[in-house]
Amino acid sequence: MDDPDVLLRTLIGVLALAAVATSVLWVFGVPHRFASLYAVAGGALQLAIVSVVLTGVITNGAWVGVVLLVMFSVGTWTAARRVGSGVRVLAIVAGAMLLGIGVALAVIFVTGAVAATPRYALALGGIVIGNAMTVAGLAGRRFHEFVVDRWLEVEGWLALGATMRQATAEHARLAVHAAMIPPIDQTKTTGLVTLPGAFVGAIFGGLSPLEAGLMGHAAHHHPARSCRRARGSAASGGIPSSW
Repeated sequence: MDDPDVLLRTLIGVLALAAVATSVLWVFGVPHRFASLYAVAGGALQLAIVSVVLTGVITNGAWVGVVLLVMFSVGTWTAARRVGSGVRVLAIVAGAMLLGIGVALAVIFVTGAVAATPRYALALGGIVIGNAMTVAGLAGRRFHEFVVDRWLEVEGWLALGATMRQATAEHARLAVHAAMIPPIDQTKTTGLVTLPGAFVGAIFGGLSPLEAGLMGHAAHHHPARSCRRARGSAASGGIPSSW
């Protein structure tokens, strides 16, 4: 990738894809049609900066911990914005994500599925944090939509003496289920439709297909299960109180 021609062709390809996506959104009148373009530009800049930073810290456990903390903070803030506003919502989302991420990484490293080294902790930690962020944001959005659409039902339960948590518990369960559909479908079709990023990266990094498959499975499968449990504790426990 040090070849200027390769870098130029890559840049042209990325810009072309972003232009196509923006054009389609523009034609169909979708709101925030430039969001994908801004995301690509911001993501490219952030990835370039992170690549330079990680070059010097990837083997240092303490610095890897700092990087993971920054990842978790940004992921929590991003997911919480999709759920609502306020310190309480942020704390609930952070607690749920921390539980899911902690369980997933503990299982992976304690069982020896992946060696507990700073390099692997950074790689898998980033994947798990990203998964948790996505599921938390989706669950929060779906919960909000379910409660709004079925507010008369909620009012009925409240009139019968139920607490807000009890009145919205079923909505939270449905929201968690809806949020888990994309990662579950992706997990079920792994190898047939999709290839995990950890698997592809490991192959490009020189690992054998078997080793890459083990690493990809650990990163792709365990987070989904632990995040599901964490989202359940958040959605049924604290988010309803924001109403």
